Amino acid sequence: MISLDNQTNYTIETALLEEIVALLSSQEVELTLCDNATIATLNATHRDKDKPTDVLSFPLVSDFDFMPLGSLVISVEMAQEVANELGHSVEDEIALLFIHGLLHLLGYDHEIDEGQMRAKEIELIEHFNLPKSLIVRTQGE
Repeated sequence: MISLDNQTNYTIETALLEEIVALLSSQEVELTLCDNATIATLNATHRDKDKPTDVLSFPLVSDFDFMPLGSLVISVEMAQEVANELGHSVEDEIALLFIHGLLHLLGYDHEIDEGQMRAKEIELIEHFNLPKSLIVRTQGE
């Protein structure tokens, strides 16, 4: 289940995102859609990176299954820019970012693992027939 806080004018259909969550977790995921300025502030505050980014993940550590898994913040502005650049829909780009962020909420970390997160991303991208652009643009990260 997704709890949506849409701070933009973008209208999102969450059915695909709900399917993605249901496949991986029974816990709720909080999703905030925002602009580049908002995500840049969060990125500076929480990661000491003073620039906008596409997606941020904030896991909620809890022993209770009824608590949300955590929060995802996606810049719709950044998603639109990348989708236009790569020639796919904004909806697909948001789904790709959602998968990436959700895997972080589930404990995956591409910065320290041995390819497990990348393999799971590939599996999910293929399962949901999404553009392979996330895999291509993150090779080597």
